[in-house]
Amino acid sequence: MSKSNYRRDTCRLCGSGSLEEALTLEPTPLADSYVPSARLGEVQKTYPLCLDLCRICGFVQLRDVILPEAIYIDYIYETKSSLGLLQHFQEYAKSVFARLKLLPGSLVIDIGSNDGTLLRAFNKHGMRVLGVDPAREIARKASESGVETLPDFFTPEFGRKIKQERGPAAIVTANNLFANVDDLTEMTDTIRDLLAPDGVFVFESFYMADLMRNMVFDFIYHEHLSYFSVKPLAGFFQRRGMELIDVERVPTKGGSLRYTAQLAGGPRKVSPSVAELIAHETSIGLHRVEGFRTFTGRIDSARSELHKLLRELNAQGKKTDGYGASATTTTLAYHFKLGDAMGCIYDDYPAKQGLFSPGQHLPVLPSQAIYDRKPDYVLILAWRYFDPVVRKHQVFMEQGGHFIVPLPQLKLI
Repeated sequence: MSKSNYRRDTCRLCGSGSLEEALTLEPTPLADSYVPSARLGEVQKTYPLCLDLCRICGFVQLRDVILPEAIYIDYIYETKSSLGLLQHFQEYAKSVFARLKLLPGSLVIDIGSNDGTLLRAFNKHGMRVLGVDPAREIARKASESGVETLPDFFTPEFGRKIKQERGPAAIVTANNLFANVDDLTEMTDTIRDLLAPDGVFVFESFYMADLMRNMVFDFIYHEHLSYFSVKPLAGFFQRRGMELIDVERVPTKGGSLRYTAQLAGGPRKVSPSVAELIAHETSIGLHRVEGFRTFTGRIDSARSELHKLLRELNAQGKKTDGYGASATTTTLAYHFKLGDAMGCIYDDYPAKQGLFSPGQHLPVLPSQAIYDRKPDYVLILAWRYFDPVVRKHQVFMEQGGHFIVPLPQLKLI
C-alpha cells in the first residue's frame, strides 16, 4: 500500500478480524477524479475495489481505504449537481423538524455539509446552522452564500471547540458522509459528546439490501467505505453509548435509509421500524456471504449482456457515446470495460464539462453536443436518471437516435 491508501483487516463497527471477501470489482482510479486536458499525460493510479463481510456482526465494508486528504481537499462534487436532491433535502428538513419537535434557535450541525443545501432548509425553519466540510472551495462558496461552513475535517478537537463556542447541538447530520469515514468509533464518540442530552444524530446512507436488490453496484467506489444495514449499526451504537431509535426508507441513491440515534437512555421511544428491518435483513440472508455470490452472478450476467449488444452495434458500424459523468460512472465503466465502447460522455453539469473521465480519459461534453456528434446510440451511464435524460432529448430519438439503459435490466429506448 502507498502513502495514499492502506488495507483494513478489522471490522469498522465491531473490531473483529473475522472478515470474508464478499464482492470484488475491477480496480479503478478515484471515482470523481475527472481531469483537465493539461493532466491527460498523467497516469491515474487505480486502487482495488473489494468488499469484505464481517462474520461476527454482518457488516459490509470496503477493504482498501484511501486517505481522505487524497479525495476531499479539492473535491468538485456539489449537492446541487444531483437531480432531485434539492427538493429531497427541503422535505428532509421539514420532516425532521416536525417529527422531533425542535425549538427554533436550536443548533443544527451538518458534517460534510457541501454547498449548504440541507442547512439552508433547516435555517428556513428558524434553526441556527453550521456546516463542516474539508473541501475548501466548496466551503468558501457556501459561507459566501449565507451558510457558515468551516473548512476542516470533523475531529474530536474540532468537535470540542464547536461545543465550547456554540453550545450543544440539537441535531448533528452526516448525510451520505457517515459511510465515507474510516474511524467510525472516533466520529460517533465525537458526535455523542457534541449532542445536547435530548439531541439526535440523523444521517442518510444507501442501504445494502436495496443496493443489491436494485443492482446499484456502481455505488461501490472508494469514497464509500461502509455499506450499512440496520442490524450491525444497532449493535454499534449500543456499544458507543447511543441508541438507534428510528430507520426510514428514502428513495435517494438507489434506495437509502434515514437513521436516527439518540444518547443511551434518551427521551424518545424506539420505533418498531428498527426491529422490522432487522427481521427483514435476517430473512433475506443479508449478513451471509452466500447472498453476495448471487449478486456477483447478476452483475456478471448484466456485463455479458451489454457487451454482446455493444459488439453487435460495433459490427454494424454504429457510433455509441455515454451520458452521465458521475462518480458511479467510473465503477460502471471500469467493471464493464466500457472505455473503448464510447467516444465521449455527455453531462449537464457545467463543472464537469471540458474535463476527462478518470483513467480512461473520455472527454465530457455538454449534452447538447449530442446534436452535433449525432451518435447512433447513447449509453446512459447514470442509468438511475434515465427518465429525465430521455425526456430532455426526445428530439434525439425523433432524429433516429437510441438510448441504451444498462441496468437493472438492459433495454433499448
